[in-house]
Amino acid sequence: MEELLERVSTWPEKAQEELAVLIADVEASHLGNEYELTADDLAALDRSLADVEAGRLVDDEEITALFNRHFG
Repeated sequence: MEELLERVSTWPEKAQEELAVLIADVEASHLGNEYELTADDLAALDRSLADVEAGRLVDDEEITALFNRHFG
């Protein structure tokens, strides 16, 4: 575990940010701590709500194509 954590500092910033989110999620699920939304989280939720209210939704075919492109 210690060796892995030492290597993390050499990762690209984006990868380190993703790891931080994952660690916070694991900690919250095991220790009962609630995740607190950041200002960026709240802004993303506001944008999503605005998209839904404006009818800007992706249809099932687009979702399937995206999924197949990345995971298929």
